[in-house]
Amino acid sequence: MKKLLLLMCVLSLLFSPLFATGEKEETGPITLKFWTHEDPNRTKIEDRYIAEFEASHPNITIERTTQASTKLIELVQTAFAANSGPDIFNLSIEDEYQYIVNQRVAPIDVEAAGYGSKAELVDTYAKGMLDPVTYEGEIYGLPLELTNWSIFLNKKVFRDAGLDPDTDYPKTWEEMVEVSEKLVIRDGDILLRRGFDFRYPYYLVAMVPMVEQLGGKLISDDGTTAIVGEEAWIEFLTFMQMWGPSGKNLGSPTYTNARKLFNLDNNDIAMAHTGLYQEGRIKADNPDFYDSDDWMVVPFPTFENAVEDVAASYYGHYYMVNAQSSDAKQKAAWEFISYMLSHGEEYLKEVNIIQPTKALLNSDTYKNMPFSSVFTEDFERGHIVYYGAASSEFQTLIRSAVESVMLSGETPEKALATLKRAAQELLDEQR
Repeated sequence: MKKLLLLMCVLSLLFSPLFATGEKEETGPITLKFWTHEDPNRTKIEDRYIAEFEASHPNITIERTTQASTKLIELVQTAFAANSGPDIFNLSIEDEYQYIVNQRVAPIDVEAAGYGSKAELVDTYAKGMLDPVTYEGEIYGLPLELTNWSIFLNKKVFRDAGLDPDTDYPKTWEEMVEVSEKLVIRDGDILLRRGFDFRYPYYLVAMVPMVEQLGGKLISDDGTTAIVGEEAWIEFLTFMQMWGPSGKNLGSPTYTNARKLFNLDNNDIAMAHTGLYQEGRIKADNPDFYDSDDWMVVPFPTFENAVEDVAASYYGHYYMVNAQSSDAKQKAAWEFISYMLSHGEEYLKEVNIIQPTKALLNSDTYKNMPFSSVFTEDFERGHIVYYGAASSEFQTLIRSAVESVMLSGETPEKALATLKRAAQELLDEQR
């Protein structure tokens, strides 16, 4: 805990507004450093957008760099701590919000982004979609995508285990255990085929909602108490302990992410928790599988004794601009971001990501996407992921608790006590 507090103090100093003073206005050619997460389908169209934008803006060069999403989080944080962050970047809001509150990113240049007023900008998007990037009256980001996750299911794997995918898919977490036990194939203790496994790096999105189903919360409504509803948290941690290697051995954080395996259709995963964007990746990675009738999407399960019907949280990836970049770079950055985001329907068709504009959400293009109704219904059951100045640290604490019961033999009660103490200390430091 002392090391965590020391790290937070160092980052707090490095993220201080003192360093976010910006450069002087520059003249002449402009080069914008643009960092984003890997997605081959998105790279294909964004490389074209860059070429088109550079052709119409001959004094601007865009240097686009991609990294794995988890690696990008670390690289952006390290770069900003050294005052050498990219001009443009995007992260999931729970990892990005700290850059807003620490004044490391610039508010939107409404005119450069092509809007007549801030009111016009807000009205372009569905209700509440810009709330996560609005702080003290200013808007700091534009959404590349709004994402929620449902359950992708391989029908062939179900049939191989003697199950009917249309009727036997799990509606509850208890059924998820029962079905996975029928689907799993082991070599000793090694899982050769999993029925389902969780998105372990993303505890705020995928697992906190499971606690909420049982009546617990991450933070109390008044914002003063962390880890609310201890019985719910213990029930959740007990479930994860039972799921892991020392329990029924149905999955583990040590295995390859189920989402990465699903597209290959290699009989090693039956179900994966992921978003609408997965459809575009299946189509690119395995067009025969995509064109078959061998996959489907089903809703996020609930516990049998759930007191709340809560689906996985949804999150946004927002494009943001470095406040240390010169005025000229900031203006150019918002012009470029706006140009990319003017292709909402192409992003949906080619990458299967949703820019939450009113026009796109009401379009036939969205409504005709396979299983879009499942995502829409799960979206209505969910809420925005927790975001705050310390959201990434909260996620790390939950990860430690889950992995301690799954991999280290910790009791749920002891793991909860450690989590609650550390989370409350973290919350108190933020108030």
